[in-house]
Amino acid sequence: MPKLKTHKGAAKRFKKTGTGKVKRSKAFLRHILTSKEKKRKSQLGTSTLVSDADTPKVKRMIPY
Repeated sequence: MPKLKTHKGAAKRFKKTGTGKVKRSKAFLRHILTSKEKKRKSQLGTSTLVSDADTPKVKRMIPY
């Protein structure tokens, strides 16, 4: 069997946790931040898990 290649775009966006789940960061925190509330910006800064529907696709892109 040939080795699987990692999708480099996905590798920069997702990380695997110790239990095998996939972690991601949230969007909407790059620009136009003055019109967003402090609470919203702080919640967008925390990481979250990839949804159950998308997890198999992401795991195929980052096999290692």
